[in-house]
Amino acid sequence: MALQNIGASNSDDAFYRYKMPKMITKIEGRGNGIKTNIVNMVDVAKALARPASYTTKYFGCELGAQSKFDEKTGVSLVNGSHDTAKLAGLLENFIKKYVQCYGCGNPETEILITKTQMIQLKCAACGFVSDVDMRDKLTSFILKNPPEQKKNSKDKKAMRRAEKERLKEGEAADKVQKKQTKETVKKTGKDKTSSKKKGNASDEDHVSPTASQTGDKENGSGEEDDDGIQWQTDTSAEAARQRIQEQLSSVTADMVMLSTEEPVKKTSKTSAAVEENSIGSMKTKTLADVAKEYLKKGVGPKEMLASLPGSPQENASAVYEALLDGVEKGFAKHMLKKKNYLAAVVGEGEEDSQLLLLRAVEDFCGKSNPTAVKEVPLVLKALYDADILEEEYIVKWYEEGLSGGNKSSLIWKNAKPFVEWLQSAESESEEE
Repeated sequence: MALQNIGASNSDDAFYRYKMPKMITKIEGRGNGIKTNIVNMVDVAKALARPASYTTKYFGCELGAQSKFDEKTGVSLVNGSHDTAKLAGLLENFIKKYVQCYGCGNPETEILITKTQMIQLKCAACGFVSDVDMRDKLTSFILKNPPEQKKNSKDKKAMRRAEKERLKEGEAADKVQKKQTKETVKKTGKDKTSSKKKGNASDEDHVSPTASQTGDKENGSGEEDDDGIQWQTDTSAEAARQRIQEQLSSVTADMVMLSTEEPVKKTSKTSAAVEENSIGSMKTKTLADVAKEYLKKGVGPKEMLASLPGSPQENASAVYEALLDGVEKGFAKHMLKKKNYLAAVVGEGEEDSQLLLLRAVEDFCGKSNPTAVKEVPLVLKALYDADILEEEYIVKWYEEGLSGGNKSSLIWKNAKPFVEWLQSAESESEEE
């Protein structure tokens, strides 16, 4: 099939990438029943991203003749005998008015119908919105037969879900591989350590022999008996800090101050007392306070969730409350600035992990001022648009709330319009 560039101004451009097939016409019948059949009208209209009924109707309006396009057979007919050159010229006018962008001339546009029944062309290349002349005869036909909108949001959601599943599988494979590598390294290290002990027991740097053993060596005994050696606990400042970090979180470990100037025995007692005090102060703090401290320190989302000691639901509520600390209004806008923390909450759980975030929103509204309750639909829409929450889990959470013990809460009343919009959009997509 012979192709040509879309638009007469681009006819000489050998590298122009927008092309369409050349029009093919055929005269049928004779006398008063003579008609012109545009044989490849479907292919031409497809290349222009416009319905074939629009181009056929445009020919009829400009020629003052009856025209008809059969959707089932794809046959395009215009009454009368019209040569190909004349129809090609009319098609060029149609492209200028209803296809090409008025700003950049790119044919990659989409027809939009405004609330005031005006027709516009939105360019996907430059973003320019062109206003079509509503005095043209074809505009009334377009308003009565609007183009089908591209409703592929469900397909995009499905692709995003598949991508998330692939990422999860990749992370799981990476964890397994890291675990196997660590086990191999540990096994190799143990083999090397055992061989060193057999050869020379004093090669280990992180322990020190007792005073009696040092004295024996200084006396020139030179004999080493592994069974008689008694090892001391390493009481250096670095070792004590490492032990505290293993028992406490990184936030409380920074509160412990070790003194290296005191004797060894006194230092160990002091560190133990400080550990007790730190654990006590940790108990008085809420999870939200700890999450706030993590945010101030710039701790990443995954590290924060891994360090919080609560249950998955408690951790999710703490992270959400910490993100909105001090915010009195505009919760949705402020929350999206650090949406990676909320995405981590959803990504760390099982299939129903999105319910953790939704219940965290519910908990926060119960603790916060009435403004947070009023902005529940805005928060839900922002999380939905950011692909953090999906419609099925939002509806599930809403239905569980209505049937639960807290069904009189204003949260459900305010969330109802958004949930109904989700359900209506879902039913429309299923019908199509």
